[in-house]
Amino acid sequence: MTRCLRALVLVALCSAVAGVLPSPANAQDARVTVKSTAPFARVAEALERAITEEKMGLVCHANAQRAAAGRGVTIKGNQVLMVFRNDFAVRLLAADPAAGFEAPIRIYVYENADGTATVSYVPPSLVFASYRHPEVQAVARELDPIFKTIVDRGVAAR
Repeated sequence: MTRCLRALVLVALCSAVAGVLPSPANAQDARVTVKSTAPFARVAEALERAITEEKMGLVCHANAQRAAAGRGVTIKGNQVLMVFRNDFAVRLLAADPAAGFEAPIRIYVYENADGTATVSYVPPSLVFASYRHPEVQAVARELDPIFKTIVDRGVAAR
């Protein structure tokens, strides 16, 4: 009987968690996407400057165009900028170590057919929505305007 009860509790917990966590489709729906009229290279450079100006760290920079060029393949611009800052990470991890899975936050920039750029990201408040600790939510709320400013500056490049 105890074994059956444990199994039922486990099924109930898994069902509850599955209902709370955002599905991939929801994450895509929540993505903020902005097209710039500026050339891709200028937007990519402006994003990096904005990250520094907002006192955030470029934790990792995946540049598919550069990697492809290293193999002799030419593709349009395509980069993922992974952004965070240590003081936010320390607060986040102290509140809920599992929330560390979500950091750093990604900003994706790619080159359009006309040479301009499109930038997208999921706002931190949505990235961390499934974590209920009040401090995780506070960090996410503080990060939202920072990421918006970074993206706004990037797409405003001339």
